[in-house]
Amino acid sequence: MSTTPAARGWEVSLSSATRPRAAVVDEAVRTVAGLALWVGLLLVAYWWVRDGGLGALGSAGAALTGLGQLSGLVGSVLLLAQVLLMARIPALERAFGQDRLAGLHRTIGFTSFNLVLVHVLTVTWGYAAGSLLAVPTTLWELTWDYPGMLLAAAATLCLVLVVVTSVRAARRRLRYESWHLMHLYAYLGVGLALPHQLWTGGQFTASSARTVFWWGTWIVAAGAVLAWRVGLPVVVNLRHRLRVTSVVGEAPGVWSVYVTGRRLDLLRVEPGQFLTWRFLGAPGRSRAHPYSLSAAPDGRSLRITVADAGDGSRDVATLRPGTRAFVEGPYGRLSPRAREAGASGKVAFLGAGVGITPLRSLLEGMAYPPGAAVYVERYQHTPLFAAEVDQIAAERGARVLRLPGRRRADGSWLPHLSTPVDDVSALRGWVPDIAERDVYVCGPPAWTDSVRAAARAAGVPDRQLHIEKFEW
Repeated sequence: MSTTPAARGWEVSLSSATRPRAAVVDEAVRTVAGLALWVGLLLVAYWWVRDGGLGALGSAGAALTGLGQLSGLVGSVLLLAQVLLMARIPALERAFGQDRLAGLHRTIGFTSFNLVLVHVLTVTWGYAAGSLLAVPTTLWELTWDYPGMLLAAAATLCLVLVVVTSVRAARRRLRYESWHLMHLYAYLGVGLALPHQLWTGGQFTASSARTVFWWGTWIVAAGAVLAWRVGLPVVVNLRHRLRVTSVVGEAPGVWSVYVTGRRLDLLRVEPGQFLTWRFLGAPGRSRAHPYSLSAAPDGRSLRITVADAGDGSRDVATLRPGTRAFVEGPYGRLSPRAREAGASGKVAFLGAGVGITPLRSLLEGMAYPPGAAVYVERYQHTPLFAAEVDQIAAERGARVLRLPGRRRADGSWLPHLSTPVDDVSALRGWVPDIAERDVYVCGPPAWTDSVRAAARAAGVPDRQLHIEKFEW
């Protein structure tokens, strides 16, 4: 049986009994990143204590001011951590993946925003000598009389805009592109906060060590954004000059876009990953869309498959050959790099709807022994790429299981079955050795959560679960 293209250097030997080197490196990066954040938080807390922060708790006004200083320091560290998490730093992207980074970014973002509000309230209340009635007047005086405070107020408004549009209820009412554009105000908010910190925050510049720490973290954060969110995409697109070659309808409301360019072998994109796409000269060209590869990259062309999600994605149907594409990426850990496979090298792919697009490219492009892959697809009407999947499965000895129909109930990943069986028993019945496999899952959020729960109950360790949700 053919094993193309299994030997492209994406993985270490499947015969090794140890974890792949990439898995070890990525775990080390995650550990170091977490330690760096905690060190930063503990360092600013130590400096606050050293400045007498605990000793100021004797009076109401001093206690409020001290609490405000501490919340401002911790909030500032978390704001910078937010920037770094979404700066597209390659090492973090490879180690965490976009889904996990976005989740951490959201958690840290809400925490830092709450701390900023605590900082504003408690410092103002403290300067008002503990009198709640004097807080509005004191806030007005601080804003107008202290250097950098007007900019800090503008920074806070920017952060309010970002947080309000990040609440789940608000996100459901916004197009992805609109949300993404407004989310960029976070950079403006963080930048506008800098003068206030340097001009009025004595804790930021009270010693050489603190000056180096704060200026260093600011420079690193700004440099990361400029290098990887601005500079690298420009370099990538100048090098590869991507352009559309054709658009093919795959199913009602689903289209595949074929793209070619120069030296695509240097793009370093893996099966299962996604890029963000802008098609120049086409409707919505100013807005970026995240689309996964639906075929394994071969160094000559790329293919993405897009479903009409009502957010401008239907415009891909109108693309013409020769249309230039501007991409950022590749991103995501739904790729061979994430594998924890030991000696068996066995894998399972579980997808639903258009979520099977990255899994189809993994089925084709990932290295695994003949007979070691199981491909499970749930669909409502017609399975995507049925003929392609069947051909790949025949060539590589993969087993395909198709589950037609709507989900039988909320909380279940299965359609209605002729034999009553619970989610976990069904998974174990179809894939008895599921706990020994790397399990790749992609699909709608609720369905994906159900698969995750069933896989965990079936004994799959978290580090062998590789999941990407179609949400933002």
